[in-house]
Amino acid sequence: MIKPTTLLILLTVCISLSAIAQQNPKPNPDSQYHLGPDSLSQPGVPKGEIRGPFVLPCNIYPGTQHTYWVYIPAQYSPSKPAALMIFQDGQAFKDERGDMRAQNVMDNLIYRREIPVMIGVFINPGRTPDQKEPSPEVGWGDGFTNRGTEYNTPDDKYARIITEELLPVLYKDYNISRDPEMHGIGGSSSGAIAAFMVAWERPNIFRKVLSNVGSFTNIHGGQVYTERVLESKRKPIRIFLCDGRNDNRGTRNGVYDETWDWFLQNVRLMKALTKKGYDVNYTWGMNNHGQKFGGLCMPEMMRWLWRDGPVSTDPNDVEERSFREPATR
Repeated sequence: MIKPTTLLILLTVCISLSAIAQQNPKPNPDSQYHLGPDSLSQPGVPKGEIRGPFVLPCNIYPGTQHTYWVYIPAQYSPSKPAALMIFQDGQAFKDERGDMRAQNVMDNLIYRREIPVMIGVFINPGRTPDQKEPSPEVGWGDGFTNRGTEYNTPDDKYARIITEELLPVLYKDYNISRDPEMHGIGGSSSGAIAAFMVAWERPNIFRKVLSNVGSFTNIHGGQVYTERVLESKRKPIRIFLCDGRNDNRGTRNGVYDETWDWFLQNVRLMKALTKKGYDVNYTWGMNNHGQKFGGLCMPEMMRWLWRDGPVSTDPNDVEERSFREPATR
């Protein structure tokens, strides 16, 4: 039998340890990630224009529609074909106070010739006309749009939305290169697996993928891509994966399920892509599920994905050795 004095001592120790833990909480895994200068508006750098919103009717999922915006860099000239980069969850990627600020990244890197001149498209998930538009104020669309279904279902429907419904409109309005090597697509979370699916299903059209905290998990069976990569002939896709050790780790109702472990599934996919000889790069941080680490990494992800743009080595090429100035339109 434990003596009352011993119980009192044990209780005192427990209370003390609890107090110490509360006084010294673990750091927030996202606390070390802050946007760098490439993600911020810089003086002297020509700013592109964001046009929209535009509404795209959807026949793939009847009754729904997609809202999108188009980024036009200051250096775009209708006389020269531009590259193309499409971002899923467009509202989050173009948010001027958000974690990605893709328009600033493109402004800065285009100006310094670190990526080609490119049209950027920010497209939101599909919704019915009576559903709210995803935004920084109301959320990304989970539970009140078609985001969960069209982004996470491992089939070709979302690829068809991008290639059969969106691209024809973009081709009509802008001079965009038809070269698949000049087409990139990216996203975060469910938007990342959606981006990968587009390239996987249509590598003849999209060959560059930016994936941040990709949901290659069992939301709707998305964990299958590791096996699909291993079982299929290598496709001409270049991909940069970004995730963190504190992403969603697969414990649900006290039970661990590896198909719901975001970090594990991203690492599995990376290993499968590497084994099959894909052009793959990756970085693993400490981050939670979100865009803090991805925002920090995005400029380097874009540089790496677009590193093979044309370049002149002529020392007398004054244009090549100058910043890209706005085009004369």
